[in-house]
Amino acid sequence: MKFSISKDVLLAKLGIAVRGVSTRSAIQTLSGVLIRAGSGGVQLQATDMELGLRVDLEAATEREGTVVLPGRLLLDVVRSLPKDQVTLEHRAGDGDVEVVAGSAKFHLRTLPPEDFPNLPEAGSEPLRVPTQAFVETINRVARAASRDETRPHLTGVLVSANERELRMVATDSYRLSVKETELAEPLAGSLEVNVPARTLQELTRVAGEGGDEIEVTALENQVVFSAGGVVLSSRLVEGRFPNYRQLLPESFEHELAVSGPELLDVVRRISLLAQKNAPLRLRFEDGGVEISAQTPDVGEASESIPIPFKGEPFEIGFNPEFFREGLESAESDEITLKLISPLRPGLIQSGDFTYLVMPIRLNV
Repeated sequence: MKFSISKDVLLAKLGIAVRGVSTRSAIQTLSGVLIRAGSGGVQLQATDMELGLRVDLEAATEREGTVVLPGRLLLDVVRSLPKDQVTLEHRAGDGDVEVVAGSAKFHLRTLPPEDFPNLPEAGSEPLRVPTQAFVETINRVARAASRDETRPHLTGVLVSANERELRMVATDSYRLSVKETELAEPLAGSLEVNVPARTLQELTRVAGEGGDEIEVTALENQVVFSAGGVVLSSRLVEGRFPNYRQLLPESFEHELAVSGPELLDVVRRISLLAQKNAPLRLRFEDGGVEISAQTPDVGEASESIPIPFKGEPFEIGFNPEFFREGLESAESDEITLKLISPLRPGLIQSGDFTYLVMPIRLNV
């Protein structure tokens, strides 16, 4: 194997591929990037057995071949090189790859290619969804997915697409995020898969330069995304995603129109004093809400803003991070805050975005 390529191009593409390498596997090859040079160009592959990445790049190939090199080391080497043009040559007799740029020369030992797994292929008739709508929907909901690996069915985002609607749902059992996006053009097919939140967040990083569409292929226990020369594959989340519609209350005692940016600014400020698991307190009374937080041995803060509240005063507490992220994800000048009572969930709603957050029991 031997090919030459621009340092900047190799660095950019390698930076994407390396995000798929394993940092914990006992299989050494999974810490590497597979480099396959062919007549049509060069492909980089990396996987940790949960997520896989294939990245295509154009290069002047002198000799075809396949090698596996330590991924992060190769990235650091390429980043450090002095010249624009880089040449990589596999020296089979020495068991290494020579990396040359200008007068700089590196010899990197290869990893066993036979231990590198085959990555799943995209289907011949993938579902094509608009990139902008897909990425925006991910960004609105993915933060609500659980990070607790003991509850794997909650670590994913339920992705559904049918005709003119794209829907994503995520929950960690303390909050629930739902975004329904209306599509301008009908889809040629349908989809419902529980995709790891990490996979979707990686997809947002690679899809920005991937053109107007993302191609999606759902396999038996895998999903494959293709966007702009990058193919991202992932295992699907095992276990049944909860029936999220049952979690949404049918009615609320209070529905309040609130300035989203104003409320978010106040919550960010007051949350600075909600430390050590202290709740963010919202006290509602006629015409306004007082937002406060208190942490023993640290301090306290409060601030009031006017809102159209009427009825018996009551106070409700929320996890400050969860409540703030709900307001950030709403991304709207005006939101609707829906409440029932101090011990029932609250709802943040903005157009086709819904965010349910469970309250924290307050000690008076």
